[in-house]
Amino acid sequence: MSDRLSRRTKLLYGVGDTGFSLTATIIGAYFLIFMTDVVGLAPGLAAAAIFIGRSWDYVNDPLFGHLSDRTRTRWGRRRPFLLFGALPFALAFAMLWWRPPWEGDLLLVAYYALAYVVFDAAATFIYMPYFALTPELTSDYDERTSLTTYRMLFSILGSLVAFIVPLTIIGTFHPGNAPRVWTMGLVFGGVSALPFLLVFFGTRERQLFAQQERPGLRQSLRAAMGNRPFVFGLLIFLLTWVTVEILQATLIYFIKYVVQREAQNDLVMATIFVTAVLALPIWEWASRRWSKRWAYAGGIAFWAVVQIVMITLGPATGLPFIILMCVLAGIGVSAAHVLPWSIIPDAIEWGEWQTGERHEGMFYSLVTLIRKAATSVAIPAVGLILQFTGYVPNAAQQPASALWGIRIVIGPIPAALLCAGILFALLYPLGREQYADVVQKLERRRAARLR
Repeated sequence: MSDRLSRRTKLLYGVGDTGFSLTATIIGAYFLIFMTDVVGLAPGLAAAAIFIGRSWDYVNDPLFGHLSDRTRTRWGRRRPFLLFGALPFALAFAMLWWRPPWEGDLLLVAYYALAYVVFDAAATFIYMPYFALTPELTSDYDERTSLTTYRMLFSILGSLVAFIVPLTIIGTFHPGNAPRVWTMGLVFGGVSALPFLLVFFGTRERQLFAQQERPGLRQSLRAAMGNRPFVFGLLIFLLTWVTVEILQATLIYFIKYVVQREAQNDLVMATIFVTAVLALPIWEWASRRWSKRWAYAGGIAFWAVVQIVMITLGPATGLPFIILMCVLAGIGVSAAHVLPWSIIPDAIEWGEWQTGERHEGMFYSLVTLIRKAATSVAIPAVGLILQFTGYVPNAAQQPASALWGIRIVIGPIPAALLCAGILFALLYPLGREQYADVVQKLERRRAARLR
């Protein structure tokens, strides 16, 4: 199979991320406020439900990643998971948004924690093999960035839809709209499952990799931890996407209470994500012109500055300036979507050169595992900060301490995380030239085995 991919393959692979983007963005943006302002749980209890649900998922990722590495079918190693996991994924997502007819807080916390556990298991069953397809479809350094750009096009479009359309179904988050929230969950659960079938029918895996020996679990874990480019790429990804998830969970509070522009919520969200889509070619060009790590450093530094400036906004800030800040933030969001994801797959070939084995499933499982481990602490921490600073659900006017709590979570904390990501990017040990040398050596080794 050629390392150059057709536009059709890129589109059909990329569209798969729509399902993950829709569900992950809806959960990140609305699940906390759904539990506080619709279900009626205190922020601390809502945080506990999320923490329990996400912590259990630590087990899912390495197991499903390892399982996909060892799977051998006529459809390949990864694609069968997309076919058989779509329906459970849809149903599990919908159940997150049902408001049970119970009044006890502990029962509600238990229900939402369990619903989160089930959904994350169903999601992991699909997205782990999906992510692991990236390095299998092409080993070309720049083609992987292009493939990721197509995928992130659908990811950002999915996020845009997820920030806007659910609110047209729900209206506002208050207890009387619980049936509308349930309807939203059913609709988006079904819509999100369909792209996985397009990926199943529209892509093909390389038989070369399916013929390799099935790795053991400990063997795969040792290979990942001994892979220096992977460890650095993992940390870059982690710091970037924990920032994204914190901002997703906080942005609606910032719009509603700090700048008091809830009526313009759709406009604000649309501006950020439309800008992010339009900026995608910039980061693909920057990656080809320089390298992935330098493009990342520039784009993320720009975004960190924007987040710091955001804390100066308030009710008196004019809408044009708010929209300008959204445009600037969208440029940074675009870089965060493309570049960390395009850095990770290059470590697969480096590991194969060092060990003679490929562990795509395990590598990607550890990426999502470490992200979930961090966000299972970071997102509940947002709820705890809100509670500690005096946040009052659905209050017409929040206390000044709560407003500053929201500002801290929207500005200094994300900026600090992003700066740490830049540091690891500058130290990343696998550039374009080194990667090209590894690929050439691998090709000679494979050719020698076929003689």
